[in-house]
Amino acid sequence: MTDESLFWELIDELRAIDDRIDEGTIMGGRCARVSGAFLALVDYKGSGLVVKLPSARVAELITEGIGQPFGPAGRTFKEWVSVPRRDRRRWRALLLEGVAFVAPSSAR
Repeated sequence: MTDESLFWELIDELRAIDDRIDEGTIMGGRCARVSGAFLALVDYKGSGLVVKLPSARVAELITEGIGQPFGPAGRTFKEWVSVPRRDRRRWRALLLEGVAFVAPSSAR
């Protein structure tokens, strides 16, 4: 299984519990959005999962060695983290955290 196939499989699972999750585009590629707001993308230049989370959680994941800063154009985004190691359970949990952060009213 590739990072991309796992990502879209997980997004389909999340769509089953939250119909506001949809596909969109960002930086010229496919991404997942919640109520139109950016949620996550996968494999942007080898990044693995990239998910939007609170900056404190991003810092925690980086400190723990789970995540890496995400800065696609040389500028690091404090609310985005790259998780390059494919892990179904972790990626799913982080996507759920992202949904709750990006669109709290749609997290079910």
